[in-house]
Amino acid sequence: MKLKNIVPWGRKLSEYKDMFNLREDELKNYQILGCGDGPASFNAEVTALGGKVVSIDPSYQFTTKEIASRIDEVALEVMAEVRKKQKDFVWKNIANPDVLYTMRMSAMQIFLEDFKEGKEQGRYKYEMLPSLSFNDAQFDLALSSHFLFLYSEHLDKDFHFDAIDEMLRVAKEVRIFPLVTLSGEVSIYLEQVMDYLQAKGYRYEVVKTSYAFQNGGDEMLRIHH
Repeated sequence: MKLKNIVPWGRKLSEYKDMFNLREDELKNYQILGCGDGPASFNAEVTALGGKVVSIDPSYQFTTKEIASRIDEVALEVMAEVRKKQKDFVWKNIANPDVLYTMRMSAMQIFLEDFKEGKEQGRYKYEMLPSLSFNDAQFDLALSSHFLFLYSEHLDKDFHFDAIDEMLRVAKEVRIFPLVTLSGEVSIYLEQVMDYLQAKGYRYEVVKTSYAFQNGGDEMLRIHH
């Protein structure tokens, strides 16, 4: 896929569970930080189950109406790219582009309905990597979904290093998915990031997940203190 900018594109709790191998006890008991969650319904769904999630994203500076308008704009661009590059995706859990569109719009609608209340409650915060306002080790787990590595053409090596350092500052564990770029190739930064983590004394592993939509995009990077 080729996208000019990083776009708002929301995913559901069921997808987060598969992408990050999230257990029920983690969802129920962990303090979770979602980095770059955008209009995902993850926060709303976990909150409804009694879990604790804070999501950060630059788009949260805007109103619900403004975010909805932006979603409408980019949905056409993204779906046009998906239909053009159908062979680059795994049509297993999601049957076809029409099902994908319905699924994404449903997730984003859940987000839009939750956004105002969630922002008032402090669950949605206008912040962005690589500089966060949270305390050291404030969260048990930080998640990066479809941001780092995926947008390797948009975000350079130093941004990846700085963003991961910051997530490791505020969380005891970090999980990043996927490890491939928009074009479906393993990010050129993955090996450099792993060397960087090793040099700094962090433990890390590449873990197979049960989620696969992009060809080759079925692994996450899991990092521990």
